[in-house]
Amino acid sequence: MTSTATSTAPLRSELAERLTHVRELLARELAAEPDACLTCSFQAEDVLLLHLTRELRPEIPVLFLDTGYHFAETYAYRDKIAAEWGLNLTNLLPAKTVAEQEAEFGLLNQTAPDRCCQLRKVEPLFAAVAKYKVWLTGLRRELEEIAEFALPGGVTVRKLSPFADWTTRDVWELCAHFEIPLLPLYDLGYSSIGCEPCTSIPTDPNDPRSGRWAGRKVECGIHIQPAKN
Repeated sequence: MTSTATSTAPLRSELAERLTHVRELLARELAAEPDACLTCSFQAEDVLLLHLTRELRPEIPVLFLDTGYHFAETYAYRDKIAAEWGLNLTNLLPAKTVAEQEAEFGLLNQTAPDRCCQLRKVEPLFAAVAKYKVWLTGLRRELEEIAEFALPGGVTVRKLSPFADWTTRDVWELCAHFEIPLLPLYDLGYSSIGCEPCTSIPTDPNDPRSGRWAGRKVECGIHIQPAKN
């Protein structure tokens, strides 16, 4: 498998226009500032963005938050894509291992999920992203396509979310068009996939994220600008 395969089936005109816009956005932004990274959870949106970015910058640093709590299927899929696409992958680790954190605090994913996400996702990601000028993310959900994102310590990065206004259908159609195999957990009914203890099959068919954190929260915190001291 390579990341350059393309289906011969034509795209919807609207989707073709969206694809052209994203390609032009990536080309313009990466030409203006080459010091960029891409965060990848290996969900469909992120893998699609990775595919499109690698058309321009195959060696772009790819940052994966290795919380220690991911599904075995996620780790296997990450390793498969990383090997077959030749990714410049960095696995970001929290300060404490899962065993160390649980020995000190217990099961934070059950008692204080915000704190668990802060320690295992937010802190390692913000520290890594601060080393770059541009941060590419496959995030959707009504966010700005381009934003200046303030990190702790006064560092600001240019955050690109090229799929900000895309639908799930858009993403999946393009993944099929480019013949990108997706995380097998989707075939089991999962829609928004994070750490295994905090991910279930959606309880609301109209809300793909209703299977995250058992309804106690909706965001891990990595896309929320930190409060000023």
